[in-house]
Amino acid sequence: MKTYQTEDKTEWGEGPWQDEPDKAVWVDEATNLDCMIHRNGVGALCGYVGVGPDHPAYGKHYDDVDVDVHGGLTYANTCRETATEDHGICHVPEPGREHDIWWLGFDCSHSGDLCPEMERRMSPSLAEWQTYKTFGYVKAEVERLAQQLEEK
Repeated sequence: MKTYQTEDKTEWGEGPWQDEPDKAVWVDEATNLDCMIHRNGVGALCGYVGVGPDHPAYGKHYDDVDVDVHGGLTYANTCRETATEDHGICHVPEPGREHDIWWLGFDCSHSGDLCPEMERRMSPSLAEWQTYKTFGYVKAEVERLAQQLEEK
């Protein structure tokens, strides 16, 4: 797993996000699918699984892919042109792996999800009912998504 620290989290306060990577890219051992976690602009982690052109979900809108994942799928696209290896929704494929990847993803910035960048601007009473989705939680959801996509 390649991990990257790219965000300045000094104003976000104490929390697990301080020690977590802001981006991680790996190949899931169980499914052999490309996986990624990326922190969005409000500090929440988002999870992605990439499928190649031979996969039935390749090129489909996220609403047209039937999977069960945190908050449902909210993303489906190829690598963003503005992405870099350490930031954005894209990756540098390992040697011998598919370059043409369709990323299917979910985010952890739904109602009830604590987003650290937003938390610092919110009243404490609002943050009390929200929970932060940790790197470990998102990684498990990514691997669960990979398993569901592998079965399609």
